[in-house]
Amino acid sequence: MSQKTFKHSTLNSPSIAVIGGGPAGLRAAEVAAEAGASVTLYEAKRSVGRKFLVAGKSGLNLTNGETFPQFLDYYEGSENLPDFFYQALKDFDNNALRAWAAELGIETYVASSNKVFPIGMKAAPLLRRWIEKLRRLGVTFKVRHQLTGITEGTPHTLHFLHDDHQISAQHDSVILALGGASWPNTGSDRKWVNLLERIGLSITPLSSANCGWEVDWPTAVLDAAEGLPLKNMTVHAGDRSRQGELVITRYGLEGGPIYRLGPAIRKQAEPHVTLDLKPTFTKEQLVKKMESVKRNFLHEAKLRWKLSPAALAIIEHLHGPFDNTETLAQCVKQCRIPLTQPRPIDEAISSAGGVQWGNISEGFELNQHPNIHLVGEMLDWEAPTGGFLLQAAFATGSAAANYATRYK
Repeated sequence: MSQKTFKHSTLNSPSIAVIGGGPAGLRAAEVAAEAGASVTLYEAKRSVGRKFLVAGKSGLNLTNGETFPQFLDYYEGSENLPDFFYQALKDFDNNALRAWAAELGIETYVASSNKVFPIGMKAAPLLRRWIEKLRRLGVTFKVRHQLTGITEGTPHTLHFLHDDHQISAQHDSVILALGGASWPNTGSDRKWVNLLERIGLSITPLSSANCGWEVDWPTAVLDAAEGLPLKNMTVHAGDRSRQGELVITRYGLEGGPIYRLGPAIRKQAEPHVTLDLKPTFTKEQLVKKMESVKRNFLHEAKLRWKLSPAALAIIEHLHGPFDNTETLAQCVKQCRIPLTQPRPIDEAISSAGGVQWGNISEGFELNQHPNIHLVGEMLDWEAPTGGFLLQAAFATGSAAANYATRYK
């Protein structure tokens, strides 16, 4: 292998390296270049924006139309999130993101679900115009550059593996945007974890987020209900609850409510959810509907309570048999389903965990490593689907780049 070293700097502007060509990295490169920095974006894959394209495969959910400050309530982490994280979201909010897209010639709209989509729904046209803008701003793209190390100094020296060659480059500031651990085929392969642990950073282990959970179903449940939905119910986990629909799969449960409840489920000593299969009725009302039924309780409940086949299968084969109406009604209102583990992180929409906030200060700069910044899913935060993930990627990338381009 050969070794080459390049120095990227000018007398008049800071030289900034952005490592990672996902949404957070692309946005950081854009903001830094607009501020006059000399920007080089390094990407391990052959092209940038792969995760952005994956996110938009079935319609690019760019952000969410929720109003502030409620918008901020959708974010959490394994520890309290710092004020500067929320400030980044306020400084580049959902309205700013829509305006940014409009400047690229991509108009957006708010769907009935409050999700914000580009007209036409596709990610590719937006990404293409975005890259064209970055090139006009003078951003240099270096693909097939896998970061292998950082030697700190003034400037920092970055080490890459590029086409079987070891290459080094020097930059005044570094913005790391290497992603979490979901969708590893796009480049979010968490190889950075060992690299950052070697320089003393504490990291909450990366785990699946916005994903299904596994259940050790009895065979009878799968025979009767695999692939069937559980509709119009409330799902509880700890002190959290969400309404919506779940689907019974061969390995467990999928659906929006269990995705949203992931943080609460992970905090439980024995992971489980509790289903209220008839949230519009009290237990007493359900009992009254059964009147004087003395036998065939499940059959009568199917008719009188209008229980779905999926609900009946779970009640019967996880908690049955039943010899009285009161016990059955209690189960319908509080149907406990033990969970074994989340689905593998390779299948998850996003990941939880990341570099802990005690390592990070204003501008998303590392406390003990000046002029090195972290953005996006590398940090210990999480959010539900619905546009909140991309919004935070854009916002943290913007904030770090604004800070990195200040003359110090």
